[in-house]
Amino acid sequence: QVQLVESGGGLVQAGGSLRLSCAASGSIFSINTMGWFRQVPGKQRELVAVFTSGGMTNYAGSVKGRFTLSRDNAKNTVSLEMNSLKPEDTAVYFCNAKGTIVRGAGYFPFDSWGQGTQVTVSS
Repeated sequence: QVQLVESGGGLVQAGGSLRLSCAASGSIFSINTMGWFRQVPGKQRELVAVFTSGGMTNYAGSVKGRFTLSRDNAKNTVSLEMNSLKPEDTAVYFCNAKGTIVRGAGYFPFDSWGQGTQVTVSS
């Protein structure tokens, strides 16, 4: 399986910045997509920013121009730089990765989630 270890998050005042990082480990053959989602209680998990299999970066409209997703392919990591944070950015942020693992003589798809990290933006 693939493990995703998240770091970063915390409490910040509105207008401040935070950086989230996510590292994938395991018998990874390839990663097709990797990025961040977020969820608030009572609402569905939503996409924040993700690298796609086509090499594009998709951002939620609400974070465009404020958040920047970066990656290190050699280390299977992604980082999310969050600037000009707003109270409505408060949520649990989850890292997600999809791709292919090697197990024995076979290749298998994976779709893994991190445990989530809390981001709280105070007004």
